Amino acid sequence: MRAWLRHHALSFAQTMRRFAANPFVSLLNALVIGVALALPLGGYVLLANLQQFARGLAADPQISVFLAPEASKSDIAELDRRLRGTPGVTRVQFVGREQALAGLKRSPGMAEVVETLRDNPLPDAFVATLNASEPGLVARLEQEIKAFPKVAHVQADSAWVQRVSSLLRFGRTAVVLMATLLSFALVAVTFNTIRLQILTQRDEIEVSKLIGATNAYIRRPFFYLGALQGMFGGLAACGIVALSVFVLNRDLAGLGSLYGADTKLELLGLMDGLAVLALAAALGWLGTFLSVSKHLYKIEPR
Repeated sequence: MRAWLRHHALSFAQTMRRFAANPFVSLLNALVIGVALALPLGGYVLLANLQQFARGLAADPQISVFLAPEASKSDIAELDRRLRGTPGVTRVQFVGREQALAGLKRSPGMAEVVETLRDNPLPDAFVATLNASEPGLVARLEQEIKAFPKVAHVQADSAWVQRVSSLLRFGRTAVVLMATLLSFALVAVTFNTIRLQILTQRDEIEVSKLIGATNAYIRRPFFYLGALQGMFGGLAACGIVALSVFVLNRDLAGLGSLYGADTKLELLGLMDGLAVLALAAALGWLGTFLSVSKHLYKIEPR
């Protein structure tokens, strides 16, 4: 057991010496892998931030019911009663036109616009919160409420949330496809790098086999080389994405200040970052395994 651990330590030290002997080539390989991984990783970070934003939205769907201008107080009371008695409606809130105008006035950049209005153009409205567990409820109630008297317009406020969810599903699929394709690129880069290393050390490998070295003994440093190369590429990808997020957050801060919002992108968490490094190391190991299986066993002492 001690001999096995000693040889692993020697193989690891030998691999680090190879990195130190060719720092420019090692850095270039890490950057190539990092750029390849940064594309899907950046997409993942963007999707994670969009999902965090989507979770802050109301979970239950809502329908806004806008009343006709001629609706009287008795019409409003009757509509309130009918909405509360509608199956599937869990909560009803009345928003008067003056209340709606005051809310609009508090919106960033709208106070000056509201001051220029002679009359209040906003209608009275109801906001009905629906039972989210019933499929198809929003579409059914939207058509049903449109037929109520003194109703001018019905707007399903959850429709845009559903569009965001569909967009997120599309984005996740695109990121998975991109990550799969670029993972093949990472494996290919590692495969070619290890192949060149094997060909460069051909004479050394032949001598090692002549003195009794096993294939497992010879290939171990190459496995370390491929895994470390992948891990360094993962570190480069994390650095590229972190720098990109830092640059984007500066522009988002300026944009958010115009709308009175504190908007910024969040970086990967510690566990996500470790998962990226582990995945990159595993892909590097896979490329090494394929390359070693193809080229190392062809080398035999002459």
